[in-house]
Amino acid sequence: MSDNLERIKTLIIGSGPAGYTAAIYASRADLKPVMYTGLEPGGQLTTTTEVDNFPGYADGVDGPKMMMDLQKQAERFGTEVRMGMVTEVEFSDKVGGIHKACVDNSKWVEAETIIISTGATAKYLGLPSEQRLRGGGVSACAVCDGFFYKGQDVAIVGGGDTAAEEATYLANICNKVTMLVRGDQMRASKAMQHRVTSTKNIDLRYNTEVDEVIGEQVVEGLRMLNKETGEKEQIDITGLFIAIGHKPNTDIFKGKLTMDDTGYLMTEGKSTKTNIPGVFASGDAQDKIYRQAVTAAGTGCMAALDAERYLAVVESEEGEEVKTTKKVEA
Repeated sequence: MSDNLERIKTLIIGSGPAGYTAAIYASRADLKPVMYTGLEPGGQLTTTTEVDNFPGYADGVDGPKMMMDLQKQAERFGTEVRMGMVTEVEFSDKVGGIHKACVDNSKWVEAETIIISTGATAKYLGLPSEQRLRGGGVSACAVCDGFFYKGQDVAIVGGGDTAAEEATYLANICNKVTMLVRGDQMRASKAMQHRVTSTKNIDLRYNTEVDEVIGEQVVEGLRMLNKETGEKEQIDITGLFIAIGHKPNTDIFKGKLTMDDTGYLMTEGKSTKTNIPGVFASGDAQDKIYRQAVTAAGTGCMAALDAERYLAVVESEEGEEVKTTKKVEA
């Protein structure tokens, strides 16, 4: 390990709104952050054609363009952005301890603090037609993209609380929402189920799954399959929302950081502190409730501030130790 080792003050694992915001704050605090972007530089927003709800972009902004803007801002203050993926970590459980991260299974980096912003990946159905039309009417976030389908007919797939919440959200702005539940009952809470069933413009279909998404460049319709009868039915829609869950990108931290049963990193109170001193978690890797670019950016800011304060305490304690040692030697 020592043959190819680099020591830095702050390592940011992953890009996206959380990572880049953390980088902006960390670099302005002279923490000299180094960011490794991961396999998807810019995160989930790089697959979004238009972001219409991030503050400061009055006319909306293309997702990749927004990520480029954030990267430029971070680099302007001194952040070193590197292509590469952290594939292994070794954490110290001591305050002031040095953490280690392996990049691309080859290079090791030592860091006094680590900010995790690896995000989460939306689960999709895996149909070729669905994948082809991602960004052309197929979305995994109704709150993000529902506005573009105001007054139109859309469909949503899923049966949990998130799907129920997004279906009722869409029902408030869309003409009709066809909700496909692949099982014979919803997994959502009774309260959320009641909201769905009492909303008149939600057409709830049980035991129904997507057979094909219709359209070449944009979504034009949906062919559904009734799993009980084997019958297929086609409807006209302009948007399809997939709400079958997300998977946090936290596999390399299993057994090293505290996480819930679905893999989301757990943080202390309203902070971004993990169970390891000097390691902080931000963005969708630790947020399974909001999952918005602006909230991810907010936790990125928090993580950088937490890292700055942590280092200040460590340096203060080290200074006191030096003074004590000198007194003893004298």
